[in-house]
Amino acid sequence: MNPETRYTNAGSVTIAYQILGSGPVDIVLVPGWVSNIDIFWEEPRVARFLRRIASYSRLILFDKRGTGMSDRVTDTPTLEERIEDVQAVMDAVGSKRATLIGYSEGGPMCALFAATHPKMVRGLVMIGSYPRRTRSEDFPFGPDEAEAQVFIDGISANWGRPYGIEARAPSLADEPAFRAWWARFLRMSASPAAAVAMTRANAEIDVRHVLPSVRAPTLLIHARHDRVMPIEFSRYMAGMIPGAKLLEYDGVDHLPWADGAETILSAIEEFATGARHEPADDRMLCTIMFTDIVGSTQRLVERGDRDWMSLIESHNSAVRRELASFTGREMNNTGDGFVAIFDGPARAIQCARAIRESTRGLGMDLRFGLHTGECRIRDGYLSGVAVHIASRVSAHAPSGHIVVSRTVKDLVAGSGLVFESIGSHRFKGVPEKWQLYQVA
Repeated sequence: MNPETRYTNAGSVTIAYQILGSGPVDIVLVPGWVSNIDIFWEEPRVARFLRRIASYSRLILFDKRGTGMSDRVTDTPTLEERIEDVQAVMDAVGSKRATLIGYSEGGPMCALFAATHPKMVRGLVMIGSYPRRTRSEDFPFGPDEAEAQVFIDGISANWGRPYGIEARAPSLADEPAFRAWWARFLRMSASPAAAVAMTRANAEIDVRHVLPSVRAPTLLIHARHDRVMPIEFSRYMAGMIPGAKLLEYDGVDHLPWADGAETILSAIEEFATGARHEPADDRMLCTIMFTDIVGSTQRLVERGDRDWMSLIESHNSAVRRELASFTGREMNNTGDGFVAIFDGPARAIQCARAIRESTRGLGMDLRFGLHTGECRIRDGYLSGVAVHIASRVSAHAPSGHIVVSRTVKDLVAGSGLVFESIGSHRFKGVPEKWQLYQVA
């Protein structure tokens, strides 16, 4: 009997999920490109794969927003928004901690969640996944933009057919029943336009800066001859994630339930049932925002202490109101500015914009600096190199503007935010140069 499909809310979006099994370990399976949790069960190989995991765990399945049984969305969701789906489903089933398994495009989503919410992640498994989808000057793996565009162009012309099956499951590509299921699976997972939008968004994902902040025990599994995701993707991540283990196996299929499924399943079971990890410290990945009132000393002299204090109180109220609206957390109030943290960079930028508008009504000009990195919070005090970098980013912001590091820009790819480069800068005490961008 197949599990019941249920629904929960992630903000304004409804997410479809299923629960299977009642084992002592919670496992959340984060799907790749597109999915449909109802259609999964129509293919025996997929059903066997899922039931094997559920035999020793409580397996939680869901469709990402925009795909399958979950709400369709008008805008392509960012990676930050997608990890809200994981938290919403875990909250709905009462899961405090789980092992995350992400295959293909689900892998970067799991990595970002693990770094952002370390106390909720017992372990991380990434199967046939990647940190960045396309080649660049500092990442010489995978297709270039032109090659990626060829696949995108083929979606509209071939959707409804078993598109891409020759690369994703070569061992099953000539099997008529599997080809028919794959075609139906794609049709029921997304429309052609949605598939194009998701593919473009996935091509912009870059979580390389996040990987060193993943503290959960991590297992990377990859077929050596995967035609979709080169093995170099996982080899790169194995060198970036602290303590990560890489399992390479001889195989050609990208889909985890095809050729190599038994190897994958055995590795997952050993990893999930053997991991008994508690977070070693209080480090976490977050987006840090520094705000600063431009010309505060001059304004104080001009207005006098009493008027200035009244204005500062209004400023503080406005900032705290917007922080509450965007789930920001105040860490420090420097007198003429704030230090706050967020669990997502897009939300931090939106909050900065809202604060800017609110304080302009008070006749103030603020500047903002944002950076995403690993921080330590102890006794309410925020520390770490990332805090130092965010402060330096803020110092390069012109009056009335929001300036972000490249890390922030990379993590909000697909959000629709537009950035203008303001060049590379050296920060005191930080060895490498930092590329900075102004939010347009």
